[in-house]
Amino acid sequence: MNNPSNSEPKIDLKNSVNEILSTIDQEREREIITRRFGLYDRRETLEQIGELLGITRERVRQLEKAILIRLKMAAENGKIQSVSNIEKIIIRNLTDLGRTARVQDLADDLLKKTSDQRERAHVAFVAALSPNLTVVEENDSYHHSVGIREYGDEKKIRGQVDVIVDVIKKHGEPLTVEQLHEKLSYEHPNYVRGLASVSKSLAHLKDSWGLLKWPTVNPKNIRDKIFVILTENEKPMHFSEIAGSIKDSSFKRKDVTTQAIHNELIKDSRFVLIGRGIYALSSWGFNRGTVSDIIADVLKNSSEPLHRDEIVKRVLASRQVKETTILLNLQSKPQFKRVAKATYIFEPTSN
Repeated sequence: MNNPSNSEPKIDLKNSVNEILSTIDQEREREIITRRFGLYDRRETLEQIGELLGITRERVRQLEKAILIRLKMAAENGKIQSVSNIEKIIIRNLTDLGRTARVQDLADDLLKKTSDQRERAHVAFVAALSPNLTVVEENDSYHHSVGIREYGDEKKIRGQVDVIVDVIKKHGEPLTVEQLHEKLSYEHPNYVRGLASVSKSLAHLKDSWGLLKWPTVNPKNIRDKIFVILTENEKPMHFSEIAGSIKDSSFKRKDVTTQAIHNELIKDSRFVLIGRGIYALSSWGFNRGTVSDIIADVLKNSSEPLHRDEIVKRVLASRQVKETTILLNLQSKPQFKRVAKATYIFEPTSN
């Protein structure tokens, strides 16, 4: 029986990059390219390279541009086989990823593992020379990314990404890829996912996309993670259950203690204690306060005296406590005045 994985093209980035560099005759030019792309070490600035080589930053920039143009032309004319070979594999993977992908995601997918910085630099270098690929340079708004040129140049890709960000902003809350796809005109949800991944303004959790600052897609602290867990669960949870759910989640940092969870639940007004260790979201309509406070609210909001059973029923709608706890509060507090058999009103006590 054939193993499908054996039919996948093998990729040797390191040797391919070395072969490309070997086509550059001058040592100084190879030095500029390797340092600018970070092919062997970290990426360096024009100033750093200029200082090393004893030339101005502008001269480094001119040389880099000239070298890349020369390499791109050679690749386009089929004179650098390594570029042609890897370009085909990249296009195949990008097709599955959604036509566009962050360099990091593309490198991980190509190598079938978590890539390191040098491997990502190798992918970015080959992509920069490939005639059928578009490179989106990194800045404050966009991640370093690669797309299939047939579907757009850098300007078009950035424009498409901006549209997705605007759609999410206007919606005001996270959208799934399927929901985004319905609002946009792309053939497949994967294309939306690929473009969304390019934006530095967006984050996602379980394929739900929103603005980076929204805790529902980018929980940065324990409180945000609690909020996400309760939102997903859609019903109240004991603090120990919340702690367990965080440990089982896909959050980047989830090594939190049960006590830490409990402490954060107490401090944040988004969470309401509705029972012994049981918490709900205040946005679900639960109010803070003791059982006595809830009874008072129930009686205040009633236009007529209420029977004990009705009071219990209404309190239990917002608190997970024992019926006896409600009855004890009802009978022991002077502000709850009995006006008929087992029937009460709220009457403020004088100080």
